[in-house]
Amino acid sequence: MPRLRAHSLATSLDGYMAGPEQSLEAPLGIGTENLHAWVFETSFGRGMMGQEGGTTGIDDQWLRRGEENIGATIMGRNMFTPYRGAWDTPESKTWDGWWGPTPPYGHPVFVLTHHARDPLPMEGGTTFYFVTEGIQSAYDQAMEAAAGKDVRLGGGAETVREYLNAGLLDELHVATVPVILGGGASLFDGVDTTALELAEFATSEKVAHSLFVRKS
Repeated sequence: MPRLRAHSLATSLDGYMAGPEQSLEAPLGIGTENLHAWVFETSFGRGMMGQEGGTTGIDDQWLRRGEENIGATIMGRNMFTPYRGAWDTPESKTWDGWWGPTPPYGHPVFVLTHHARDPLPMEGGTTFYFVTEGIQSAYDQAMEAAAGKDVRLGGGAETVREYLNAGLLDELHVATVPVILGGGASLFDGVDTTALELAEFATSEKVAHSLFVRKS
C-alpha cells in the first residue's frame, strides 16, 4: 500500500526543526546555519546544487532513501513561502518557491494554505497545488496524484505534527544534528509519541538518523 513518509527532517538536539524569528532573510529562523550543513557535504546534496563531489557515506545513503518511490509531496505553506495571509501583495502574488524555475520535486506538490491560489506549473515536471480544505484533503489528492507510489511529507514542524496526530504519517526519518537552538518550531511538541516505534537507527560523524514507523 502507498505510504505517507517524512524523510531527512533535520532537528536540533533540543527538538527544533526551525529556530525563532523566521523571516525572508532567515527562512529557518535564527541560529540554524548548521542545521542542514551536513546535507550539502554529501554527493546527493551537492548534486541538488548542480555541483560534483561530496561524501557517499551514511548521510548520503539516507538522503537518497528519502527520494525512492515518491510520486507526490505535501508541504505546509511556511515551507513554500515566507509571506502570510492572502496572495494579494506584489511579493506573494509572484512568489513561486525557494527553488528557482526548476524545483527539485519533478511531481505534484500540494501546499497547505488557508487562502486559495491557482495551480502553479514549473519547469521540470513540478506543479504546486494550493489546498485550502485541510490535511485530509491534501492527503487524498496527493495519494491520487502519486498513482500507486508513496507520498512525501515535507515541513514545517506544525504540518508534520498535524499528520502525526491524525495518524496519517506512516514513516518518519529524523536526522538529529548536534546543535542547540533553544526555541523555535518543535517537532514533537504536543505529539503522542507512543504511537511511534523505532525501526532503524544509524549515526555518522555529523548526524544521528532515527527511522520511526507508525505502530500497527
